[in-house]
Amino acid sequence: MLGRVFKAYDIRGTYPDLLNDQMAWQIGWGAARFLFANAEGQGQNSPMMRNIVVGRDMRRSSPALSEQLVNGIQAFGGHVIDVGLVDTPFVYFAVNHLGCAGGIMVTASHNPPQYNGFKISKIGAKPVGEATGLAEVRKFAATADRNTGQSTGRIEKRDLWDAYARHVLAFLDLGGKSLKVVIDASNGMAGTMVPKIFGKGGKNIPGLEITEINFDNSKGEFVHEPNPLVASNLVQTQEAVVAQGADLGICFDGDADRCVVIDEKGQAIGCDHLTAALAAHFLKERPGAAVIYDLRSTKAVEETIREHGGKPVRSRVGHVFMKQEMANHKAAFGGELSGHFYFRKNFNADSGAIAMATVLTVLARSGKKMSQLVAPAKKYAQSGEINFQIEEPDAALEAVHEDYVETADIDELDGITIDAFASHGWWCNIRKSNTEPLLRLNAEAKDAATLEKLLAELAPKLGTRVAH
Repeated sequence: MLGRVFKAYDIRGTYPDLLNDQMAWQIGWGAARFLFANAEGQGQNSPMMRNIVVGRDMRRSSPALSEQLVNGIQAFGGHVIDVGLVDTPFVYFAVNHLGCAGGIMVTASHNPPQYNGFKISKIGAKPVGEATGLAEVRKFAATADRNTGQSTGRIEKRDLWDAYARHVLAFLDLGGKSLKVVIDASNGMAGTMVPKIFGKGGKNIPGLEITEINFDNSKGEFVHEPNPLVASNLVQTQEAVVAQGADLGICFDGDADRCVVIDEKGQAIGCDHLTAALAAHFLKERPGAAVIYDLRSTKAVEETIREHGGKPVRSRVGHVFMKQEMANHKAAFGGELSGHFYFRKNFNADSGAIAMATVLTVLARSGKKMSQLVAPAKKYAQSGEINFQIEEPDAALEAVHEDYVETADIDELDGITIDAFASHGWWCNIRKSNTEPLLRLNAEAKDAATLEKLLAELAPKLGTRVAH
């Protein structure tokens, strides 16, 4: 049963049928064992390396799961710094600010309210995924026995909001300009985070006016699914931006580590287009630096990075890989299609709050409208992600590879990327789903006609198209 809640990047399941309090205790014990061994393996022996930061979101099951998680950590002899109700990036900050062995956030991110789970990070808030420690946590948790030993660890509650706010606001500079923004917290942790950092209605920041939508997270329920990548979940923000004549809108996910931006016309901005605009900003601060981008992104991202003297670095999809590339290349910034944005000055970690602060800064400095700011990156025709159901995805990928190996450049960084842009005006990436018999296609072409022709050519090779 325990193995069913361990995923590629985190631990997640419905409560209490798949994920329950007993498992939370075991996971606390197993995570403590892994995190302390990891710290010792790196020669980190300071007293703070016996501490683990624990935060939680607003879901109804979070208090119970958090309590049992803490009990498990203490049973292993670990000390807990409980930071309370916070957004996930808060935990990343706290781990680094305090110099702890790691952190655990109790959250199910964008999943419906009956779900919950744990996001684990180690020293420096580096992510713990299947290949970077989660398999060991699962193994250790499976051997945990709460009938042996006694709780020897202590627990300390800490309020770090002031320090966290200073950290986030270091990325904000409106330069005396005024901006009106609509924010949809999706009834998630942005409903706590935004007022704590920017003030209710933006009152902490001169020139900033915030219209709050779905900020009440006291019931652990959602007016709409807390996933900003689903178009229907953006409608409230889009309508409010247009109705109020706002400069932009921002919709956060449940644990506020991701966000999607809406322009002044009420149109959703692609996260790759936003990555291009923000890359130019960070390359002014750090000329020649690397910028990491999700390999599904428009070619305009790579072009923009080069135009501004930066080093473009493609990454596999997923925060584990993005953060690793950020560290490997000492990158200034990184952006992913999923709405995660990564910052060198944020320990290479993602942050919805810092993404918001940066977007406001770039917009204020530009003197442009939000739509104008991202317009240069919207130069090619994109398919968006299209899913295809197929029973033998490996065979399909191999066949597609053979079909194009003579006429295009192909790499296998994540699935297969086929690049025929120079010769035929198109490229695409095809990846397998980690959890379902699906292939995911992202394609881009120099114009709509070329894209339509490509999709007609590729679709029969990939299976049955799945409606979004």
